[in-house]
Amino acid sequence: MAAATNRIDRLFADRSRKRFIPFITVGDPTIEATFQLVTAMAEAGADVIELGIPYSDPLADGPTIQRASQRALENGVSIADALQLVSRLRQSKVEAGIVLFSYFNPVLQYGVERFFAEMAAHGADGVVIPDLPIEENGPCVAAAKQNGLHVISLVAPTSEARIQTIGEQATGFLYCVSSLGVTGARTDLREDLADFLQRVKASTSAPTAVGFGISTPEQVRAVAPHADGVIVGSAIVQQIENYENELKDPARMPDAVEKIKTFVHQLASALQ
Repeated sequence: MAAATNRIDRLFADRSRKRFIPFITVGDPTIEATFQLVTAMAEAGADVIELGIPYSDPLADGPTIQRASQRALENGVSIADALQLVSRLRQSKVEAGIVLFSYFNPVLQYGVERFFAEMAAHGADGVVIPDLPIEENGPCVAAAKQNGLHVISLVAPTSEARIQTIGEQATGFLYCVSSLGVTGARTDLREDLADFLQRVKASTSAPTAVGFGISTPEQVRAVAPHADGVIVGSAIVQQIENYENELKDPARMPDAVEKIKTFVHQLASALQ
């Protein structure tokens, strides 16, 4: 895959439109449910979809996504399953950008060069590796570049002096962490969030997307003026947990998928 065909680059080429980026965990509660949910989210207005690869020690994730990861691990879900899912989504004409979310240890075990080559071959556009600092990401960045992919960097309010360095290196989009601590829905956003996002935007030519703690259409609308995209994870994963039994039942799955699709559409519509 040549870099010019990367969907993230095409999507963010038009900065006049804000982009909606939902996150779900692959295999929660089943691979088939994930396929149906991603397809529905793309129809509901998702521009880029983050697919979490389950991991046993997800340090950056709060209880909601930890439980999702555990459910997926109990199903035996692996990197290979996530890649096969991406292929199936592309074969079914899902055109949204797809970014995998993985901690570094599974990538290292899989093989860095193999991981990025197979991501490109299966139709993914990039990866977020939250526990890989920019000082150590050289091999991943090189393998990504070789395959026309992006390693999406994260920047947090605590990054301070490193904001400029992270911003200068960023490609695809820069994932701005809106709150300290782990992921999870929150009732209030940081009072200094706009100032933080302004500092980040000044550091980079890459688009910015803000996530961690954003869970309602009102919060989406509140942060949208300060970034190029908005990421929502835990609130959607919580919906999946709420409908876990229905999503595991083929007869009841369509109705549950439709309800979650409506929720995602409400979030995505808040950007328009």
